[in-house]
Amino acid sequence: MPYASRREAGGIGARIEEVMALRGYSLRELGRRASVSPSMLSRVINGQRQASPAIVSAVARALSVSISVLHGQPYIHQLQADQLDQLIAPISAALDDWDIPLGEGDPPPPDLATLQAQVAELKEQRAKGEFIRIAAELPSLIAEVNAYFLLNDQPGRRREQAAALQAEVCRTMCVVGRNIGFMDLARLALSRMAVAAPLSGDPRQVAIERWYRAQLMADGARHDRGVLLVRQALKDLDDDGQQATKAVRGALHLKAAVLSSRGGDTVGADGWLEAAGEIAEETGETRDYGLVFGPVNCTLHTMSTSNDRDRHARALEKARKVRLPDDYPEARAGHYWVDRARAETWTAKHGDAFASLARAREVAPQQTRYHPGVHETVATLLRARAKAPGELLEFASWCGV
Repeated sequence: MPYASRREAGGIGARIEEVMALRGYSLRELGRRASVSPSMLSRVINGQRQASPAIVSAVARALSVSISVLHGQPYIHQLQADQLDQLIAPISAALDDWDIPLGEGDPPPPDLATLQAQVAELKEQRAKGEFIRIAAELPSLIAEVNAYFLLNDQPGRRREQAAALQAEVCRTMCVVGRNIGFMDLARLALSRMAVAAPLSGDPRQVAIERWYRAQLMADGARHDRGVLLVRQALKDLDDDGQQATKAVRGALHLKAAVLSSRGGDTVGADGWLEAAGEIAEETGETRDYGLVFGPVNCTLHTMSTSNDRDRHARALEKARKVRLPDDYPEARAGHYWVDRARAETWTAKHGDAFASLARAREVAPQQTRYHPGVHETVATLLRARAKAPGELLEFASWCGV
């Protein structure tokens, strides 16, 4: 089996160097544009320092590319091997047909109960990170939900229920598109969700659309704008005392914490985290609207922001105290193991880091395979050893490093 060499596993540093050469920038010029010292950039490019999200964002902005480009997404060879690339066009076409009614002779859509059951199953698959299965089922489900919505064109509860289903299928497509690196598809899906969510009569759906839009802003290094969007979402979503509303508001606080941290506002990030923790004390562990919110997720976000600030020892200290609930969603548990592996890698606990990556693969294999943080951690582990062990080489081959 052909494995990647240590030279080939250059990771994000190699891609920064490549785009920098295309732009004709020297290290000094890129450092000036990104407000990052040339010496630090050199260490990132040579794999001697973690490319933190803040650095990646600043460099992407300076090079006029998206963050996904520096992460090497989409991973075309893996997508082709998993046949996901063949599923993208039908999904895009289904979204394009958003407002086109049924043609003569087309069969009617399933009834509301059937569609609600299908969308509920889709949400379970999303929680498990089952991207291939989701992508295969989405085109027909999008078409059926859209047809049902268009047939129920009079104001009322049924139309609101149909709009809520539209919002959920578009939300799922945004998740899949973002995770496999098709950001344009993720944005298209989210634009459709932005239309459907207000029609659902549920202000929490509107807030959730903004949560995802803020996430895409983070991917595009637009942290300040993302924080402003979160503030607006919180302003528009009144705390009505219901647990579901508190959970959505708490999730928005956590998103703002990540945005602030990656934008270099550590004080702001800590404030958002503290506020989220206070909400979590009231709600406990929740799964409302498919959002995982509660004390555990607040701790996981504290881990993530510590990693972002290169405080890997603190992130690892937090990670070791985490006890994931038995019913914790697989996708969120997978993120925990990926973040833990990052902290272990940069505190020179390479064996522990690989063990955490293996756990992430076991818990959420498809998510782990396409996760840019996994790719960077694996590349770092490969560079750290003169002769990488076979199990690490196999893992690198599996995830395309």
